[in-house]
Amino acid sequence: MIIKEKLELEELVKVARYFEKVELSDGAKVRVENSRKKVEKFLQSGESMYGINTGFGALANVRIPKEEIGELQTNLVRSHSAGVGILFDEETVRAMMLLRAFSLTKGFSGVRVEIVKGLINMLNHKITPVVPSQGSVGASGDLAPLAHIALAMMGEGDVLYNGKRVKAEFALKSEKMGSLRYEAKEGLALTNGTQAITAVLALTLYDAKKLFESSLITAAISIDALKGSTAPFDPRIHELRPYKGQGYVAKKLLEYLEGSQIRESHINCSKVQDAYSLRATPQVLGAVKDTIDYVESVISIEMNSVTDNPLIFEDGALSGGNFHGEPVAMAADFLGIALSELASIAERRVDRLVNPLVSELPPFLATGKAGLNSGMMIWQYTAASLVSENKILAHPASVDSIPTSAYQEDHVSMGTIAARKARMILENTAKVVAIEGMIASRAIKFHEPLKTGKKLQKYVGILNGGINEKKGDTYMGKDFENVLELVKSEI
Repeated sequence: MIIKEKLELEELVKVARYFEKVELSDGAKVRVENSRKKVEKFLQSGESMYGINTGFGALANVRIPKEEIGELQTNLVRSHSAGVGILFDEETVRAMMLLRAFSLTKGFSGVRVEIVKGLINMLNHKITPVVPSQGSVGASGDLAPLAHIALAMMGEGDVLYNGKRVKAEFALKSEKMGSLRYEAKEGLALTNGTQAITAVLALTLYDAKKLFESSLITAAISIDALKGSTAPFDPRIHELRPYKGQGYVAKKLLEYLEGSQIRESHINCSKVQDAYSLRATPQVLGAVKDTIDYVESVISIEMNSVTDNPLIFEDGALSGGNFHGEPVAMAADFLGIALSELASIAERRVDRLVNPLVSELPPFLATGKAGLNSGMMIWQYTAASLVSENKILAHPASVDSIPTSAYQEDHVSMGTIAARKARMILENTAKVVAIEGMIASRAIKFHEPLKTGKKLQKYVGILNGGINEKKGDTYMGKDFENVLELVKSEI
């Protein structure tokens, strides 16, 4: 991947997850060099400029002598490396590194080209800083997480290298890379930005898009297994409430269910209406789709923004608030809420599939001797547990704020917490969708020799291919893991 003027979500994933190499374009290099020349010019003027020759945060009024400016930047990185808790995984840190490098190449941060190349070289040599996931309040950006990356570039702290946790200095020397010493503005430019929030949310969004498509498949299988009607998916209904996502979901469900022999077998039955978890699937999952699309628009803007402070322009350094994570924080909370609802309606269909009071199927989809086997009973319990956990996690983090830095930073976004919660909700939701896929594809078999729609039959076959076909109760943990991998990869 060559760093140019715009970064796409797919490019971020290729570098972060699949270790694609990164190159710096000539245009990006020129922008960085021109920005650095402005900083050097400002230093020669003798004026006080925040982050260049002053202290930080509440210490912004303290002027720093020219000979101590490098030490100021180094001290900033060391003091701000205060993260704690479970570590961010490797792909998240790599995403943070690429996002930070890309932002610096916009030419408004005032760093030397060597700083950008330092980030790129670590990515290309698979040297990943060890970054704790807790400690950011989402303004002034993700100070603690980003500081741990900057610390590793100095040859301090730990990194992941060749599958092991080692000292950063050892990894850099092993790859014949020198450690960096920061000059004016550089430590601040590396630590001041929204890249932790954005990295977590971007990767979550990418996976959520795939999971959403899988959820449409499992929903369609459930609807057919429960002898649901396709009438609620008639396009005429959705033209009267023209949400884009709602129409999309209804169209996909009709495509999946087209030609279903199961549907044909009960088309003239006495049932007037289906339960909401079947009938209102386009309305609920359509709203989820619209939310995912909105979050993608936010991520696209944020990935391509400059979020450090101050920003370097022709006439000086301007201090602002682009580091404030509120836009991304709200989007992360919104995505978490939407994914929680996706899991919630899926669990209701799971319950209907195993519930003999409403399913018209064998109790709990048990096979073998009746009463002796419990079938899929407890998988609904598991889904219920995951959905309940999501409800707690879905409480917005972005509505909270605790002042920091002696009231100088008196309103913060808590965006990194919001993004981390969204990731946890996604993982729980994937498990619920997998449970629905496992149960619904099993339920379809009870309708044989009748078959579901031709398109859907392919997916039923794929899902059932990962499930043990033994009669009677059996351990299904491995079956679940197989189906979970399928739904995560969009079946």
